[in-house]
Amino acid sequence: MTTNTVPQQQSMSKNFAPLIVDVAVPLGSYYLFKDGFGTSTFAALAWSSVVPALRTVWGAVKERRTNALAGLILVVNVVSLLLSFVSGDPRLMLAKDGAVSSTIAVGILVSVALGKPMMTAGMKPFLVKGDTAREAAWERLESGASSRSADFLRKERVFSLVWGAVLLAECVARVVGAYTIPVDTMVWLGGVVMAVSILGGMLVSGALAAGPMESMVAAEVKDAQKKAAQVRELELAR
Repeated sequence: MTTNTVPQQQSMSKNFAPLIVDVAVPLGSYYLFKDGFGTSTFAALAWSSVVPALRTVWGAVKERRTNALAGLILVVNVVSLLLSFVSGDPRLMLAKDGAVSSTIAVGILVSVALGKPMMTAGMKPFLVKGDTAREAAWERLESGASSRSADFLRKERVFSLVWGAVLLAECVARVVGAYTIPVDTMVWLGGVVMAVSILGGMLVSGALAAGPMESMVAAEVKDAQKKAAQVRELELAR
């Protein structure tokens, strides 16, 4: 294993850790308890809330900050737990699926208003790609140390705004559809609405934010490499 490989693996682990711990573990544990152990939906939601609850408390008490991803997953689970008591009306059961989307959407939009766009944590690993040079470039752009920083931070906010708007629109579509479209149709159409929303969010956020941000990261890496080469030339010239 080369010396360059170790830092890259460490960088990749560091960047993907929030997604794994705050999102993948709660979702995976939900399906494990529900489908693997055969527990009720309520019990699966309750048990899968343990990790995000602990992460949220740990961030507040020990790290003196709010863990946005873990907090959002916890809120979504709590909303789902409350909605699990809703039964009887099939249209209401279909409409409640939109409540989860709206909860996530509101959380994302609030994070933008607070100046800490939540979706950045999910986007960063895919733009940094475990490369230490790209991660260093990202840090410079986020810290304001680059001439591109203002535009970069603006694109961060745009990325989260797009996903907040997309999920809010999905919620509206699900609720409207639940009360205007035949139940049998809406049962399968809900999945189509979700798929279209995710695809649309990826395309729009990619064009408006992720694509330009990736270009800025790449340009920042080139600038750093150019400066490093100039420093080496000056040192050799002495």
